[in-house]
Amino acid sequence: MQGIQHPRKSPKQGEEAVVAVVEFLSAFTLFLMILTAFMSLAQLELGSNDPYSDLVDRSAVDGLDRLTNGEGWYVPYVDGVRDQVNATKDWHQIPVTKLYEGVLQPGIISNGLLDLDRIEALSNVSIEAMTGGLGLSDDLQVRLLIQIESSTNASKIGQVLFDGGSDRSTASTSSVASRTFISGGDVISVSLEVHDGGKAPKVLRITEISPRPASGAPEWIEVQNYNGFALSLKGWSFERSGTAGSSDYLYKEGVIPGGKIAVFSGDPSSQEIGNASVVYDLGSTGFLGVGSVSGLDDNTGRLRLLFAEEDEGQGVQVCKIEWSASSGILLDNTIVWNGGPPSKSTSWNVSDSPTPGEV
Repeated sequence: MQGIQHPRKSPKQGEEAVVAVVEFLSAFTLFLMILTAFMSLAQLELGSNDPYSDLVDRSAVDGLDRLTNGEGWYVPYVDGVRDQVNATKDWHQIPVTKLYEGVLQPGIISNGLLDLDRIEALSNVSIEAMTGGLGLSDDLQVRLLIQIESSTNASKIGQVLFDGGSDRSTASTSSVASRTFISGGDVISVSLEVHDGGKAPKVLRITEISPRPASGAPEWIEVQNYNGFALSLKGWSFERSGTAGSSDYLYKEGVIPGGKIAVFSGDPSSQEIGNASVVYDLGSTGFLGVGSVSGLDDNTGRLRLLFAEEDEGQGVQVCKIEWSASSGILLDNTIVWNGGPPSKSTSWNVSDSPTPGEV
C-alpha cells in the first residue's frame, strides 16, 4: 500500500507564515495599547466615580483656572449694596481693611503673565475671601503655594512667593491642581490644594508687650499673623488683669495681613510702629494706657489673647503672659515671646530693647 505523501512547504511559505503571525501579534498589541489609553482617558475624564471626590477634583481645577486666567476684580459695598460703578480690576491696590468691605475674586495674571504685585497682595486676602472668590463650596478649604521651581539665578530656586491656607492633615478628600509659568528667567509653579479638612488654625500670636513705657509713651501689644493669608480679628479678644482689676476687649472687625505684624496701642498717634502693617487703637477703649494712665499693670499682671467662633460663648486661650515684681520689669522694658508654647511662663523673656513692629 502506497503511503500518503504530505506536501512540503517551501522556505518562502514558512517565512510568510512567520511574518503573518508577527503582524497579527503586533496589531493585537497595538489594539491593546489603544484600548488601555482609551480607558485611562475615560477614567481621567470620569474621575473616580465618587461624586464627592469628583467635586473636590473639579473644584481644584476650576479654582486654579479662576486664579490664573485673569487679573481678578473687586466690587465694594455701599449701604449693603454692590457698587458696580466703582468695581475695579486693581484689587491688589485696595487697602487690606477695605478688601473686607466688598466682594473679591483674586487673579494673578496680567497681560498674559504672572503679576508679582498681585501675588504679593495675596497676603491681604483672607482664606474666606479666597475660597468664596474661587467659587468653592463652604465646606471646602484651600492651601495655595507659589514658588520658583527653576531659575537662571541659582539662589532663587525653591524661593516661596506665597504659602498660606489650611493643611489637609484632618482631610478625608483632597485634590491638587498645578500650573507652571515662565516669568523672566524663572519657572514658577502655582499649586492650589482643595480639601475637606478643618479650617486653618488661628495663628495669631502675641510677640511682645510694653507694660511700662518710658517718657509718656503709650503701652502697646505686638501681634503677628503666622498664616500666609490675612486673618480677620472678628472673634478675637484681649483680657487683662492686675492689682486694679480686670478688663477685656472683643474685636468685631479689623484684619491682620498674612505673615505681617499688627500693633495695638494706647495712642496710635505717638506709637512707634517699625514694620507693622496695621495699628489699632486700644487707648480710646481704656484697655491700654498712655503717659500717667496705665492699662497693663506695671508690677503684677496678666494678659491673655483669646479666640471664639461665632457660635461659641467663651473664647479659647491662645496666648497668656503673666508677670510679677520678681520678673524685674523696669521702665521701658518689654516682655518678648521666645518661640515656646505661648501659654507657658518660660516662653517669655524680659528685654531692655523695645522693638514694636519688629519680630
